[in-house]
Amino acid sequence: MTVDHAGHGGTHDDHEPNTVFGFWLYLMTDCILFATIFAGFAVGRHQYAGNVTGKDIFDLKYVGAETALLLISSVTYGFAMINTYQQKMGGLLAWLGVTFLLGAGFVGMEINEFHHLVAEGHGPDKSAFLSAFFTLVGTHGLHVTCGLVWMLVLMVQLTVLRKPLTQAYVHRLMCLSLFWHFLDIVWICVFTLVYLMGVQ
Repeated sequence: MTVDHAGHGGTHDDHEPNTVFGFWLYLMTDCILFATIFAGFAVGRHQYAGNVTGKDIFDLKYVGAETALLLISSVTYGFAMINTYQQKMGGLLAWLGVTFLLGAGFVGMEINEFHHLVAEGHGPDKSAFLSAFFTLVGTHGLHVTCGLVWMLVLMVQLTVLRKPLTQAYVHRLMCLSLFWHFLDIVWICVFTLVYLMGVQ
């Protein structure tokens, strides 16, 4: 049985590198998923069916603020990982908390945007453009929400349940880091292709 640096038994730690590799494979499948949805958006982005266009409904200042929240959360998660490697539990939890709030703010703004569009009669059933828009942005938002749940679970385990910061948790935080930064990259593509090109 292997013993981690915190003095706790951890036979499963031997399998953690395989877990990280498996998570990379998952991210590759997620790349395929988003590539497919982006392709669908590319096909339907000019199919307005006499309804509104991106130029009519997109507020770049609002989306810019939304984007800033997510990009800053990527930086704060980086600080969380620095504290992880330095075995500073307090700093890790503090930066995870900041990252969670920023991510939650991003999701909240996205939900508000969707609610505003639907309330004005611009729901996903109105045109192929709106269907593709809601599908792409909504899928990304769902991924961010899953990341927030994952983050919250880790925070509860490390605080309420007082789990030690073993190598297993370092690998879990590393996987979440990969996932979070991946979502940032996807959002940059969404912001560029959907919003910036949509208002031209």
